[in-house]
Parts: sequence; C-alpha cells; structure tokens
Amino acid sequence: MPSETPTSPVELDAYRADADRFIAELDEEYYLHYAGLKDRLDLEAIYERHAMLTELETVQAIGASVNGDRRTRELWHFGCDGYIGKLTREHAEKEAALEAELEVTVDGETIPFRMLRPTMANEPDRGRREKLDRAMWEATEEHLNPVYFESIEVVRGALPQLGASTYVELYERFGLELRNLARQCESFLDSTEQLYEDTVDRATRELLGLSLDELQRWDLQRMIRSPQWDEGFPGDKMVPALKATLADLGIDLDSQENIKLDIEQRPQKTPRAFCSPIEVPDKVMLVIQPIGGADDWRAFFHEAGHAEHFGNTSRDLAMEEKRLGDVAVTEGWAMLMQHLTDEPAWLTRKLDFPRPDEYAAEGMLWLLFFVRRYSAKLLYELEFHSADDISGMSKRYAELLGDALKFEIAEANYLADMDSGFYVTSYLRSWAFESQLRDHLRERFGNDWFARREAGSLLQELWAEGQRPTADELLKDVSGSEIEMSAVGDRVRERLS
Repeated sequence: MPSETPTSPVELDAYRADADRFIAELDEEYYLHYAGLKDRLDLEAIYERHAMLTELETVQAIGASVNGDRRTRELWHFGCDGYIGKLTREHAEKEAALEAELEVTVDGETIPFRMLRPTMANEPDRGRREKLDRAMWEATEEHLNPVYFESIEVVRGALPQLGASTYVELYERFGLELRNLARQCESFLDSTEQLYEDTVDRATRELLGLSLDELQRWDLQRMIRSPQWDEGFPGDKMVPALKATLADLGIDLDSQENIKLDIEQRPQKTPRAFCSPIEVPDKVMLVIQPIGGADDWRAFFHEAGHAEHFGNTSRDLAMEEKRLGDVAVTEGWAMLMQHLTDEPAWLTRKLDFPRPDEYAAEGMLWLLFFVRRYSAKLLYELEFHSADDISGMSKRYAELLGDALKFEIAEANYLADMDSGFYVTSYLRSWAFESQLRDHLRERFGNDWFARREAGSLLQELWAEGQRPTADELLKDVSGSEIEMSAVGDRVRERLS
C-alpha cells in the first residue's frame, strides 16, 4: 500500500528535475532505435541512472502527497508508470529486438517482420496478402506473445504495491474517466452501426469487388493503403506540402530550428512516421521514411501536428505541463493536422487534387472505421484488465472487435493490440476534441481556416499551453463545448451522407 509519509516540496522539485532528464533520455533512445540509427533499444542504462524515480517507496510517497493537486498527481502517475516500466524493461527490450530481428519467409521471399504490414498493403494479389497475414500472426503467436503475456503478468502482480487491486482502478485514480467514456463508445457503436455497414459494403464492392460479408482482414490493409489515390499523394511532395500549409498559417518550418526533420532512408528505420519530443520545446524530432500514398501522408501530417505542438510549447511551463498531462491534447493537435489531408478545400488548394469530395468521403469512412475499432478496443481493455483470468481473452478480443468491424479478427493480436496506460482513451477523446475544434475554426475563420494567419496565431497560442489544460478544459475555453464522442458521428455523417 502507498506510504503514509509524503514528500516535501524540495524533494518534489528534485524528483521533477530528474524526471525531466529521464524522459528526455528515453525519447532519444527510442528515436535512435526506431529511426534506424541504433540496432538495439537499450533502456537498462537509462533506468539505472535514474533509479530513484522508480523506487517503490518514492512512488508511494508521491502518491501520499497528491491531496487533490494536479501537478503532484501527474508526478505520481509518471512514477507509477515508471515503476511498472522498470519491472517490464527487459520485456520491452526483448520485444523491440524481436521485432527488429524477426523475419518470415513467404513464397520463398524473406521479409522483415516490421515490413509485413506495408508489404501486405502494397500487395495487389489477395492470395499472397492472406499468406503474409497468416505468417505475421504465426510469428506473433510463437515469438512475441509469450513475452507480452509474461510482461502483463508482472504488471498485474505489482498493482497491490501501488495501492490498486486492478489496472482499471489504478488509472481511474489518475483521473481517467474510463466508465463514462466506455458508455459513450457503446452509444457510438450502436448509433453508427448501420452507417458503417452500408458504407463499408459499398466501398469494398467498388474497390475490391467484395461484399462486406466476404471481406477479410488482409483486404483491409490494402484498402487503407488506398493505392488508387497514389498518384495524388507522391512521396516527394509530402514535405513541401507540409511547409506550404504551415506557411499559410504564418509558420516557417525551415526557421524552426528546434523541429528537426529526419527523412533519410535507412534499412532498420520503422516505416511509420513518428515524433520524439526529446527536449520540449528545444529538440523535437519529426521522423518519416517517405513511401508515398494516402496513408503515408496521413501519418506524416499527424506526427507533424505533434511536432508543432511540442515545438511551440512555452519554456516557462512546469515539467509536468510540458511533458506529462492529458495526452489527448497533443493527439488532438495531431488529428487536426492529419485530417487536413482529407479536407476537400485543402486538397484543391495544395495538390490540385482530382475528385476531392470523393476522396474526403473515403477519409471519413476510415475515420469511422478507426473510431469504431478503438471504441471496441476500450471495451475490450476494460474487460481484460478487470478479469481474474486472462488466458481466454483472445476469443473475447476477436468477438468484440469483430462485432464492431464486421470481419474476422486475428485472435493472436489480443496482447499486442493494447497500449500501456489506457492510451486508447487519448485517441478516442482526441478524435472528438478535433471534430469539435474543427467546427469552431470553420465557424470563426471560414472553411479555409487552414489558410488564415489569424487561425495560425490562435493555434500557436494554444500550442504554447503545452499540456497544462486537459483536452476538455481547452475545448471548453475555446468553444464552450464539452467533449462528446457523438461529435465524431456527426462529422462522419456530414460527409458520408
């Protein structure tokens, strides 16, 4: 149980400063590994240098110091995450090493594990996509799931020491309103089910010649890849389009020396764009291995939203307000930038795009798909982390997500498809936050708000707040609205109808 001896203000300041360095070093290590600049993810030395942060007694003492103070609660949240991270550090290193080293052979071709999804997405032959899919999940079940399972068991065993009987209880103490969000997700799934079935069935018939009943998960990889739009989203125009978009908002990316673009091709570089805010706001890495295509553009603009948020965060904020806080805030800014790429007015202005309304409708289809997927994920994770016995949860995973998405789900993904700390809630709330904020920007600045310097000034003003306000507080302050998942449904219906 938590210590009854709280930490003093001086001790909290020392802890805060050490935590700042710890996060910076972790972010840099993850950047070096996933950017393909370092073969192995080496976390042990970092945890050893900052061992005090994750000592159980220290974390318990910070928990005893909270007393309703948000910043101290954020430090306690960080400390608990760090303590759990220390216990599962070796598992994280092993998982990363396995992902980097694993290879599978399909039809005589050897493919790195991390390249299976993009290979599947780029494969026009349905039979070969199925082989790639099955090889990926067989490798996951054989090599990765034993490590995932052991890591989860370690976490479950540590919860009583943090004063919680379940993972759900612990994160509700950090302020996550899991049950309320779950109820909104259930309502969202119910209210959008017919729209989803009708729209996906129409899209699969047009794009793949398949009905929704015939659709398989390996077909989705190809659909999301959207190869029919490749000509409109060339890899060499991604960075210029981002720079031009920011310039219209009054932001010169080239003069932002604190935001560094890493676009070099490297064999071990992860194919997915990511952002590493190593020093907030002074060293923010925006990483991409440009492939081209709609999905690549979405990912790049998403991570650019993170980069601008962290790169514009005020230096005067406390560490907790720059690095911790409500992650739905930075995810909301990332979503705002991402969804420019399926905004008809933006497509016409920046890319002279053919059939922008048709493409935008497809973008809303994928928004509907992912919000339904993550809604089901939250419901699954709540069940998983409340269960006494998790050995049979793979079938429940496939059942919940299959009911939401209407095709067969790989049971082998039941452990890998969970981010720590209920991060799923940050994505869900960010989609609602972005939908409602976008409506406000359109009302205030017009449909071409993304080309207005006044809008850019407002964004920079809000970015400067870092993560001091929650997404709910920020939206309330700007628009007077409460975050509601139903706003996503309204946005999707506006375009799809």
